[in-house]
Amino acid sequence: MAARFSEVAHTMINKKQSLTLLSAVALSVSLSACSVFDWLIYKPDIPQGNYMEPQQVEKLRIDMTKEQAEYILGRPVLRDSFANDTWYYVYHYKSGRDASIVHKELILYFTGDKLTAVKGDYELNKEFNTPLEQSSLPTGNKTELVPLIPVQRPDEKPLVKENEAEAQVKKPIK
Repeated sequence: MAARFSEVAHTMINKKQSLTLLSAVALSVSLSACSVFDWLIYKPDIPQGNYMEPQQVEKLRIDMTKEQAEYILGRPVLRDSFANDTWYYVYHYKSGRDASIVHKELILYFTGDKLTAVKGDYELNKEFNTPLEQSSLPTGNKTELVPLIPVQRPDEKPLVKENEAEAQVKKPIK
């Protein structure tokens, strides 16, 4: 009987250990479930600051006024409090899907009211050092402008021929 009791007690201890081990595994899986199923969770993209197209930056010219630069690029993220002649345009984008980060900066330097230098991650136009008044406008094809007139049909016949019998039949009024 004592042997039977020790066998039952040993089986209960094994079951208790197995249950404890199974509970520990379940707990650790549930705690790590956030990282295991991370790809299922929607995370939004986070854009911050001034988004600028390269075409906007290419329009900048030396000796532009502050109003002209602001018209092209928009309001800067930061105007230096102590030196109002330095404007900072900063763009920061964090992707929600893969957590990649894009960071771009553009710094405009003014002397008085005129743009004197630009520094940053954007490529400037090769005509940047030519003042706006001296730069040439893009030229297109300078052919004589002739208004476009639609082509006239040579004959005045209708495009669809009506059947005379159908045209004479009148529908009854209800």
